[in-house]
Amino acid sequence: MVTTTERQNSMGPERPSESQPLRVTQICLGIFHHFHLARYLAARGELTAVYSGYPWSRLKREGVAREIVRTYPYLQAPFMAAMRFGLGSFPRTVRQWEWQARSTLDRYAARTLPECDAVVALSGMGLEAGKRVQSRGGKYVCDRGSTHIRTQAALLQEEYDRWGVPWLGIDPRIIEREEAEYATADLITVPSEFNVQSFVAHGISPQKIRKIPYGANVARFQPRGGPDPNKFVVLFVGHLSLHKGIPYLLQAFEKFAHPRRELWLAGTPQAHIQQVLKQFDLSRARFLGQLNHDELAERYSRAQALVLPSVEEGLAVVQGEALACGCPVIATDNTGGSDLFTDGREGFIVPIRDPDAIAQRLTQLAEDPTLREQMSAAALARVKAIGGWHEYGASYRSCLEQLSGMSSTAPATLPPQVVTSVH
Repeated sequence: MVTTTERQNSMGPERPSESQPLRVTQICLGIFHHFHLARYLAARGELTAVYSGYPWSRLKREGVAREIVRTYPYLQAPFMAAMRFGLGSFPRTVRQWEWQARSTLDRYAARTLPECDAVVALSGMGLEAGKRVQSRGGKYVCDRGSTHIRTQAALLQEEYDRWGVPWLGIDPRIIEREEAEYATADLITVPSEFNVQSFVAHGISPQKIRKIPYGANVARFQPRGGPDPNKFVVLFVGHLSLHKGIPYLLQAFEKFAHPRRELWLAGTPQAHIQQVLKQFDLSRARFLGQLNHDELAERYSRAQALVLPSVEEGLAVVQGEALACGCPVIATDNTGGSDLFTDGREGFIVPIRDPDAIAQRLTQLAEDPTLREQMSAAALARVKAIGGWHEYGASYRSCLEQLSGMSSTAPATLPPQVVTSVH
């Protein structure tokens, strides 16, 4: 027989009224998608705190009140600065620094955690704070922005081995910590079906996983002109790395026979990719570096296609940004793209590590301008239909409300994939 006390503990702290707001604390080493959720919850008066490893000088532009933001920048801020000055060339130092930054932020949050109904922590930095809120009768949500960490480790190890690039692998301490978080958490949230299946493959019950796809900033990303019909521009946006499948993009571009083709690469080349880039003819490639949002919107609008050949992702937000600018997307199965658009309608989904498939789709778009125009129009319609980050916040909040037992219509046990809307 379940007692009243046991029932209250399973649902979170007892609240006097189901209509009373939630109280949510978030933990994120940087910013990522967490501050989109933070703005949504703060606007409702439901964000008790958001922890970050960034300093307030960087966070103040994110639109969350200073009194709600709790920063612990003593490790992450200098780490990010050191990475800009070449720390990436010392992988063992990077590994130790990353470990210290994550675990220290978690301990700080656990020591100073305000009263709340739920903690939502990015994976790798919520174990102690999650246990703390559970000890008070609240809920702990592990938000994993990618695949199960062992799936991620295996895919990346395969990739480094294929290209003969030395790699230390993911820190075993981080793998152990994340798996402890998966076991401890009341719920694991992920942004794509690809991610869901990676957790199921490692024995995590579908009942414990919720898919809540990310949004796109439709106010910031809109069409700005159109492509030059006298050339064919292939765009990539993101870190230039093996993780993102850059070699397959370069192979595909070499196979793509358009006489006036150009490849635009927006992002920073990672240290390990330099030796791989030397294997390719880059005479038609333009390295654009880091671009701001306005510059990105212009590039999306001027490109015939965005190609994202990633080997492993959560749900790459650049896809939604490109669609919002009317740019068709060619993405692999492992980018979460199938949760954003339909293969053959707004773009194409291709297998990972398949440059021939990418080249074939580029050729198809080049030889059929009408198809490209139709996909561009479909992309704009799709983005309007699915909404943006506000809808992501609403979906996430609904999930938290049901988890905390504060919704009178919520079942005692949520069905798997209860949140499946695309944002």
